[in-house]
Formats: sequence, C-alpha cells, structure tokens
Amino acid sequence: MSYTHVIVEADGGSRGNPGPAAYGALVRDPATGEVIAQDGKTLGVATNNVAEYSGLIAGLELAREYAPDASIEVRMDSKLVIEQMAGRWKIKHPDMKPLAIKAQGLAPFGTEWTWVPRAQNSAADALANNALDGVPIPLKPEPAAAKPVVVKEPSDQAKAMRGWGAEVEPPTQLIFLRHGETPHTAEKRFSGLGGDNPSLSETGRAQAAAAAEFLARRGGIDAIVSSPMRRTQETAAVVGQKLGVEVVVDDSWVECSFGDWDGHTFAEVQEKWPDALGAWMESTTVAPPGGESFDTCARRARSARDGLLTRYPGKTVLVVTHVTPIKLMVRSVLQAPMASIFRMEMRPATLTEIHWYADGLASLKSYNVVP
Repeated sequence: MSYTHVIVEADGGSRGNPGPAAYGALVRDPATGEVIAQDGKTLGVATNNVAEYSGLIAGLELAREYAPDASIEVRMDSKLVIEQMAGRWKIKHPDMKPLAIKAQGLAPFGTEWTWVPRAQNSAADALANNALDGVPIPLKPEPAAAKPVVVKEPSDQAKAMRGWGAEVEPPTQLIFLRHGETPHTAEKRFSGLGGDNPSLSETGRAQAAAAAEFLARRGGIDAIVSSPMRRTQETAAVVGQKLGVEVVVDDSWVECSFGDWDGHTFAEVQEKWPDALGAWMESTTVAPPGGESFDTCARRARSARDGLLTRYPGKTVLVVTHVTPIKLMVRSVLQAPMASIFRMEMRPATLTEIHWYADGLASLKSYNVVP
C-alpha cells in the first residue's frame, strides 16, 4: 500500500539513567489509525536521551522502508529531542550530536516535529518497556492492538464558541503581520524563497511604520519573530524599534518557494507553464517546477507555530511573515479545505490575530486588518 503521509511515534527509556535501556517506535497511518510497522530493541546501558534518539532513528528508518514517498509527522513526549530536531534548541551534549545528525539525514524535508504529553505516546512507550522486559515485538501488531484510541472531540459549535466564556488559562496570542509592499507586491509577481528577495518600496516602508504605530497603541507584545526574507526583516525592524522589542529570525516562517515561477506574474506563468499551473491550482500537493507545494509549506508552518506555542505559552507574539503562511494558519483554524487558500486575499502590512488555547483549540480574532 502507498501512503502520502504517516505519523512516527517514538520513545526510549533507561532504568537507571544510565542503566538498561531500550527504545520503541512505530509508524502509523493517520487516516485509519493502523500501525504500519513497529520496532523495539534493547540498547545495553545508555541514558534516557540516547534511548529517545535511538527510538526516533528507528521510527524514521521504518517510515523510509514502509512509506518511502510519504511526508512525516514525528510525535514524541521528549521535548528535548523535538526541540533540538526542529532546530529551536542547540545540541550541546557530544553523545547527542551524531544521533541527531543521523536522524536529520533520515527525516525528509518538511518533516513536522510535534511534542505530545506522555499519555499520548503510550504505544511507543509500551514497545520500549516490552523490549526491556524481553517481550517479543512483532513487526506488525495484532489487528485489535492497531485500533486507535477514540477521543471524543468537541463539536463544531463548541469549537466556534471557544473564547466566549471565562478563560481557565490565558491563550497564546499570535498576531501575524504581512510584510509591507515591495515592487513585486505591486506588480503581483510570485516572490517566494529562492527568488529576487526584494526590499520594501517607499510605500512598503510607510506601511511598516503605520503598522508599528498601530501595534504601539495596542501594546502588550512580548516577542517579535520574523521570516528571514529581506522584506519581512525590514518590516519587523521598524516595528521592533518602535516597540523596543528585539526581533528573532525564524527560517520556518519563510514564504513558500515558487521555484521557476518566482519573479513572474500569474499571466506570464500561465503563458509559459500552462499545464504545471493547472495542476498546481487543482491540488495543493503539487509543487511548481523546482518549488514547494502548499501542503509542504503547511507542515512547515504548523511546526513553526507549535514551536511558538511551546516557547511563549500565554504570551502575545508578533509574527512578521508572508501571505501564504498566514492564509494557511487561518485555514487551519477555520478547518476549511486546503483549496480555500486560493479564495483568500490579503493586503500588504495587514494584521491577522489568532488565539490558541491550552486544549489545542483556536479562535480567529481578526483578519486582514489595515493599520
């Protein structure tokens, strides 16, 4: 069977730290909950961290063997491993570096790194403990063990009403600011990663200043994160100087790559690449020639969002980014089809605010607000 997307669940542990250690890993089909393949082995004497990284490597190797063409989301309850693999934490311990390098070589581009509570990683944990206890681990579990745990989800109405009542915990507030206008923006040219990387125009600089004034009046910004592209860093710098907040650059918030289309208008792309453009508009899994699909960009943006929610719980973060990541965030909150991003328009230097709650639900507070 061919899979387009799989989940890798991995864990590891040491009875003594260091002590007798083992790992557990599995690959799951998110559509059915079926475990495609699993593994669990002892490691001799090792630390918890070595065991966790070993579980990650085993899970990625299973995914490469049984779902070689699939994109991957990794779920682990080790915040250390997830944050290091996502590039948000530095790897300082010498024992971890070769393991992390091996895992990075196995993880395909766009792999999503998700931390989960220990209770949600029980299957991988059980595999690790079974290995330590000498329990044989089949490559595939019995059918009954493959059934996913059914968790009752809030109704659509409950999700829509989230935030109307009293809040038990303050939400993490992400305010997305699209960069100011550039010459490409005014001419409606594709302008993604790998293109000309233009600076703000005079109009764009004025828009950035207006956004800075608006946000200064609002107040309460705890952190500013920016895409690495020139136009976003220039926009963020204007706002950061006004608010007195240092700007942190995060590569994950970069614009989608449009490959050969970067620098061209829609009409030019339609004339030169009609078939490729048609396929791209039919499915968000299709990438422009030499570029990145919207599905891949969405996974990257979700991982970046999860990193912010982990680092700034209950805080307000300004994210200076691009039209595609912002539309993808809005789509995910509204639970709209991926194709809905083709029906959203967003002006330069506008603000979109989304609140994420501790239970994982979210609420769209505003969209495309002109300062």
